[in-house]
Amino acid sequence: MIDHIHELAYIARQLEPDQAQRQRLLDQVVAYSQEYLNGIASSPANFPNQDGRGLYDSPISEDGIPIDKALALLKENVDQSGIAPTSGRFMGYIPGGALFPSALGDYLAAVANRYAGYYFAAPGAVRMENMLVSWMADITGYPATAAGNLTSGGSLANLLAIVTARDTRGISGDKIGRSVIYLTEHTHHCIDKAIHVTGLNGTIKRQVPVDTRYRLDAAALRRVIAADRAAGLNPFLVIASAGTTNTGSVDPLPDIADIAAQNDCWLHCDAAYGGFFILTPEGRQILTGLNLSDSLVMDPHKTLFLPYGTGALLVKDGAKLYESQNWDADYMQDAHDKLDELSPAELSPELTKHFRGLRLWLPLKLFGVAPFRAALSEKIHLARYFHQKLQESAGFEVGPEPDLSVVTYRYRPPRGDAEAFNQQLIKKIQQDGRLYFSSTQLDGRFTLRLAISSFRTHLEHIDEALDVLQSTAHHLLQNS
Repeated sequence: MIDHIHELAYIARQLEPDQAQRQRLLDQVVAYSQEYLNGIASSPANFPNQDGRGLYDSPISEDGIPIDKALALLKENVDQSGIAPTSGRFMGYIPGGALFPSALGDYLAAVANRYAGYYFAAPGAVRMENMLVSWMADITGYPATAAGNLTSGGSLANLLAIVTARDTRGISGDKIGRSVIYLTEHTHHCIDKAIHVTGLNGTIKRQVPVDTRYRLDAAALRRVIAADRAAGLNPFLVIASAGTTNTGSVDPLPDIADIAAQNDCWLHCDAAYGGFFILTPEGRQILTGLNLSDSLVMDPHKTLFLPYGTGALLVKDGAKLYESQNWDADYMQDAHDKLDELSPAELSPELTKHFRGLRLWLPLKLFGVAPFRAALSEKIHLARYFHQKLQESAGFEVGPEPDLSVVTYRYRPPRGDAEAFNQQLIKKIQQDGRLYFSSTQLDGRFTLRLAISSFRTHLEHIDEALDVLQSTAHHLLQNS
């Protein structure tokens, strides 16, 4: 048996490369990442004809391959396929960028592999996350009683907010069928998924009308809640949006908060996209009332430019989040030696907790807040510039002036089917690959959208976007 153990250990020690081996691996990975970063400015924003199928030609096997061959597979099948959200020309969806210091933070977090779920296991990691949550609470105007945690994204954060609202309001059993949730057609679809996962599918979901800027109509909300109360129903949850994914619209938060308070409704604000614009002077005006919500979500991997996998939930009364999520087990009795420092595992369904805080803390410490504030202000002004310039372009019609950094628009051809023309327009631009825009449906019409959210997107990219839109539309007209 001893000989067999030694044989196994000899093979298993391949998992622990020595310093020289680590350096060789690191050198090649760093060289690859530098080549990638240096090529972003000239690389396409979309690789529409590559699908990563070549990975299947190199299946997982008993024997490994050299790092250079692994990186070649990565380059061809992952980094040169699909959309490239690191590109400044990627303006199709909200997340974009991926700060380099965040990658370094992830590297350091993975090397040390701190278990960031409980204070006793990693006091510094937990304090770092709690400090970041407190910073977010402070910039949004939440009080010192607030608590929250870093999540994998807005979907989990919104789910956790709805669970907390459900538990706080005691929505269970027969009460579910009488309880009402209020939202709009532009509420992010992860909210619908969260309602399903939390067992609240049996509630009544009221789709409140929106105004001409696609913002929740507060007067309509007041009327529908009053009607539900008169009918003996239980209005319990209002979902507001601070920057919808569809149009970038910010709901009238002060009016909604007033209505929610008068009717004892939990007010949750999905600010996953728009929340960090509160750092800017323009955003503070637009996001007035964010602090009046009971809970809110904001995603650092959206408008703080971090890599995917970084969301955040804040609950104004942190005790309610703790009451909803804190569970215990006998084998965790050693974890309770620091009761004045809340642990992420006590505030979230996640027990196995990745050290997410380092990817946010490191760039904030290295750069300070000022460059983030400037980048976000820049995005607001770039959206306004694009909206104004496109409005002056023959053939284009634009949606409402953007609240934040999403612009909706479409082309109205002098003849033919406008729906088909805009479908061809977006398809041709996406197939070209230089830039990436997206589309949606507004008021039953096929509509194009530009989402400016990458720290790498600047004025030259917006001018290029305008040129590509105009030239592509002209080409389609001549060949229709």
